Amino acid sequence: MLLPILLFDVALVAWSLHLMERAYESKEFSLMLAGTLVALAAAAMLVVYFLMGHCMTYLLQVS
Repeated sequence: MLLPILLFDVALVAWSLHLMERAYESKEFSLMLAGTLVALAAAAMLVVYFLMGHCMTYLLQVS
């Protein structure tokens, strides 16, 4: 399950870099904000995945 999530995260980071490049070229603040939010969403998805993986491992050991 990790591989599809990693591929999706790489795609999100690539898209956010593309948005930020376009924002820098056109001096557009909203595109820079959108790129930053997309990158933060990718990072948050990885954090939640690893936290839930540890949580589920712990819960399965307890029960």
